[in-house]
Amino acid sequence: MGDLAKIFKAYDIRGVVPDELDAETAEAIGAAFVRVTGADSVVTAHDMRASSVPLAEAFARGATSQGADVVEAGLGSTDLLYYASGSLELPGAMFTASHNPAKYNGLKLCRSGARPVGRDTGLTEIRELVEKGVPAHDGPAGTVTRRDLLQGYADHLKTLVDLSGIRPLKVVVDAGNGMGGHTVPSVFAGLPIDLVPLYFELDGTFPNHEANPIEPANLRDLQAKVREVGADLGLAFDGDADRCFAVDERGEIVSPSAITALVATRELAKHPGSSIVHNLITSKAVPEIVAESGGTPVRTRVGHSFIKQTMAETGAVFGGEHSAHFYFRDFWFADSGMLAALHVLAALGGQDAPLSELLGEYTRYAASGEINSEVADQAAATGRVRAAFAARPGVTIDELDGLTVADESQGWWFNLRPSNTEPLLRLNAEAADDRAVTAIRDEVLAIVREK
Repeated sequence: MGDLAKIFKAYDIRGVVPDELDAETAEAIGAAFVRVTGADSVVTAHDMRASSVPLAEAFARGATSQGADVVEAGLGSTDLLYYASGSLELPGAMFTASHNPAKYNGLKLCRSGARPVGRDTGLTEIRELVEKGVPAHDGPAGTVTRRDLLQGYADHLKTLVDLSGIRPLKVVVDAGNGMGGHTVPSVFAGLPIDLVPLYFELDGTFPNHEANPIEPANLRDLQAKVREVGADLGLAFDGDADRCFAVDERGEIVSPSAITALVATRELAKHPGSSIVHNLITSKAVPEIVAESGGTPVRTRVGHSFIKQTMAETGAVFGGEHSAHFYFRDFWFADSGMLAALHVLAALGGQDAPLSELLGEYTRYAASGEINSEVADQAAATGRVRAAFAARPGVTIDELDGLTVADESQGWWFNLRPSNTEPLLRLNAEAADDRAVTAIRDEVLAIVREK
């Protein structure tokens, strides 16, 4: 068994297979998961990586050794696992390393109703129990059954978005050889969509490009195909298909903040006056549009555990992140890239304008995108930036998550956050136009990198 401190992250378990995460560890995690949750039954699903089936089987051995029954959903996306957990009211385990390279794998765990299990909500206890050794169960072992949930998942999503009467659309989907290639055909079945598939073959070695659409380089094939075939829209999913990025009819990448604002207005139309959660590096257009639409914007830290907790506390109907994670109250407060995609299809197909025009009203500012800087001392670099801006007139500073500096009169803000796992500082900046955002970006990076 490897170093558990290395693979137990803030929100999930992830490591190199088999050096850091192997079958023995997965089996112990399965046993500990049952102990910590007190579950009589658990549901599992896995992605297309070669190591996913052996790890899922080992986890099931551990869970059944503690007397729990295991429902194996087999191949699925992470949001299919959330559907399984919510609809069956069972704790769940998803075997995936999301967008990480092929040598990695991991587990995303949740309690019944897709409630997240993170460092402060059970993951620490699971790790401690694995480290000590899970006590033997005094009683009969549980059983394992297989259950195909793909059709139920697809049908359920389409009950949450009204797609009736949408116009025919040509849609390119880049699955990146990930789980979108498994789920998209079932979800899109019966819709007036001319689907142009890219990399739908399930292949955990990712032979075409990384299944990480937040990196612009991984969207180039999608952009080119949209232009080539004259598509109305392009969609890109990450490896476990819980995140979704969009490309408009011109082949231009759509900001996830614009999608957040679009979906927020649609949810507020159904649930007037509701709260909408957004993280602090989402465009400030999002809270502006939410307020203009009669909703209450709620700002939170970056990270799905914070989003989900805040949504549960406020009863928010929807939440969005810059990383293209989108969360829905009607989907057990869980995130679903596919559900966000259906909202975009419904909005686009319900009117005649192209996507670029439709989203124009939701795009108000220029953004830098996330820029990483490798630094030996994150705190010292952040301190230098704070000192450089703190005394300037009109500047406000908050430290909800990293360092956020803003000047409302000049129309700019930036956030500088340390990575939890690497010696990196992550910069996101926004301003009124490209020239202004470039200026603030370059000034901050010069201080961080001491140039």
